[in-house]
Amino acid sequence: MEKESEKSAKQNITAPIRIGYSLSLTGILAPNGKTAFLAHKLWEENINNNGGLLGRPVQLVCVDDQTNPNLVSGIYKKLLIEEKVDLIIGGYGDNSIKPAMPLVIEHNRFFVGLMGLAVNQEFIYENYFAMIPTGPSPGTALTEGFFLVAAKQHPKPETVAILSADAPFSKSPVIGAKENCSKNGMRVVFEETYPLSTKDFSPFIQKVQQTGADILFMCSYVSDSVGLIRAINKEDLQAKLVGGAMIGPQNGSVKLELGPLLNGIVNYEYWLPVEKLMYPGVEEMIEKYQARAQQEGTDPLGYYVAPMAYAQLQIVEQAITATQSLDDSMLAAYTRDAVFHTIVGDVKFGKGGGWTEPRVLQVQYQKLTDNTIAQFKDAKTQVVLLPENLSSGNLIYPYTKAKNGMA
Repeated sequence: MEKESEKSAKQNITAPIRIGYSLSLTGILAPNGKTAFLAHKLWEENINNNGGLLGRPVQLVCVDDQTNPNLVSGIYKKLLIEEKVDLIIGGYGDNSIKPAMPLVIEHNRFFVGLMGLAVNQEFIYENYFAMIPTGPSPGTALTEGFFLVAAKQHPKPETVAILSADAPFSKSPVIGAKENCSKNGMRVVFEETYPLSTKDFSPFIQKVQQTGADILFMCSYVSDSVGLIRAINKEDLQAKLVGGAMIGPQNGSVKLELGPLLNGIVNYEYWLPVEKLMYPGVEEMIEKYQARAQQEGTDPLGYYVAPMAYAQLQIVEQAITATQSLDDSMLAAYTRDAVFHTIVGDVKFGKGGGWTEPRVLQVQYQKLTDNTIAQFKDAKTQVVLLPENLSSGNLIYPYTKAKNGMA
């Protein structure tokens, strides 16, 4: 008769590798959380169709944190202690990652987060890794390209107005923006924050207009990005460069909602379907994602979150495959030194878990004429300005010229 210990060992060999985490599948960040979840499912299906990992199938155990940071710690506690998942990963953004960090550190777990901007600056935890191309100085890197673009213009714009949401996520980019202003010989002449509950942004844009600032730099969330861009168009803002660190324009649903109102805006992106960013596997993943996006109720394009979310799990996959282990310490040690080959290119992590080299794209929306999805699948309407080695076109300057669809 088979011994109980042998039976248990056999079951463990064939049992799924369970990867637990939380995502914002409802609440204000649901559009990006649901996009990440679909990309994760595509990775899970691909892995299992190819025999799993370590000869075992993979099972994602994802819990909705409702975009409520107060729920995150409890979710991870249950995953680790009651569910006893094999591995954990981070959800989308600071909101879902940072509250989990104390528990992750307490249990000394390997932890790859998705797009948390400056999560580990407080903890300095050596087993944390961030799937975000902002490099070792995230706040500065996110805004650096915007001001480099400005500094290249003739005559160079000199004055800057800053509008930002009164929320924790905006603090680091605004500090970075001020550093980049100073570095490029520009000065801030106006700065104001607005409550996240704001519905009418016209009064704020009118104040900016009155300053005559050459540049309007904004740090905003999804719904307020929409409100700000509508107000900028309504008030016929005359600034020479507009955009910055806006969360929202990257989302396909927001792109379709705003259409031509985006013309002239310069903002950051992490991936777009331009020739120089078509790394192995990314086109296939995007095609599969877009084929299921409507059915799953997610971002119809997926360019912002889906490639990074898929690559997040490729990091985990390659670490497991290389070490032939699920041991957190071994996985973390490997990840600290390895170069990973992902659908968003080669990735190496440095001190603090950020990428060793930043690769934030600065993009200008150009020559949009309607609100159809086909326009946004055409790389010509989202021109990559920086980094120069990934550039796909030139800035239309000033903003008023680009806003009116002129070349």
